[in-house]
Amino acid sequence: MLATGGGVLVVAIAYAIFALAEPYVGRAGAAGVVAGLAALGLIIGGLLIGRRPRRPKLEPPPPETFAEKAFSYLKDKPIVAVAAAVGIGILAVRNPQYFGAAMRAFMEPRTPPKS
Repeated sequence: MLATGGGVLVVAIAYAIFALAEPYVGRAGAAGVVAGLAALGLIIGGLLIGRRPRRPKLEPPPPETFAEKAFSYLKDKPIVAVAAAVGIGILAVRNPQYFGAAMRAFMEPRTPPKS
């Protein structure tokens, strides 16, 4: 709702500027004035945002589990993730028993050996 109100405000201001400029420079000139002021506003806004000091990025702690390592690797390399997904899909379609056994090997909890 806030974005809608902002849009209405921008259109109202643009129309008011157009109505003020039209008697002096005509319709085409008033449209140019509105476009020029909009461009000037975007330039000023961009310069203000660009000059804002940036916070140093904190490095996240290194991943510990296999799943965290895998997800961080796939986040860094999305093409590899797509290729792996396609490969796993083909494997699952061609041999569902092998795929199920591989999934169970990764998902079942391990029991520690008894000494």
